[in-house]
Amino acid sequence: MLAPALSSTTPPSTRDDRNGESTDASITAWALAARSGDPDAFDLFVRALHRDVRRYVTFLGADPQSADDLTQDTFLRALGSLHRFEGRSSARTWLLSIARRAVIDNFRHHSCRPRLSDTEDWLSAAERAQPRDLPGFDDGIALAELLDALPADRREAFVLTQLLGLPYAEAAGISDCPVGTVRSRVARARTSLIEWLDAAEHPQMTTAA
Repeated sequence: MLAPALSSTTPPSTRDDRNGESTDASITAWALAARSGDPDAFDLFVRALHRDVRRYVTFLGADPQSADDLTQDTFLRALGSLHRFEGRSSARTWLLSIARRAVIDNFRHHSCRPRLSDTEDWLSAAERAQPRDLPGFDDGIALAELLDALPADRREAFVLTQLLGLPYAEAAGISDCPVGTVRSRVARARTSLIEWLDAAEHPQMTTAA
């Protein structure tokens, strides 16, 4: 069941600012139904969150060669842990927490191994994977490159709240830190990104300074 769901064409992200809560409620209901043994519900759960999981693991630093594997690993871990999911948090928050652990475990496992792809290959692949209509990130500036320059904790907070659209409280739960810390990290990330964008748009001013 799992492999066909992950290899199928992934639909657009199901989160919508206007009905995000109802969408999350539906996804959580699918997870609970899957826990009870409904295979169709698990397929809907996978399809609804596949894109978010892959974007999250990519922006946490996964290279293109491992992002798909980490996404697959995340859903396999979720399948094995469904019996413990009780719906106390949204299924999205629960799944992204699993994805975060999968990335950490992967980093630890490969910490002593050389990277398989160089920086330019990673950046170009990450840029191709990004949506083209994000406000403030146009004029040929690669969002992936800018985010990669942020400290890991600020990058994670920015991705969770600004790209995946999670509330700050849910992002705090995933990152295991206070809500205020998430807000501070996002604010600092925004400041850095704005400064870098401004420098890229006006390189002559930077050179003159």
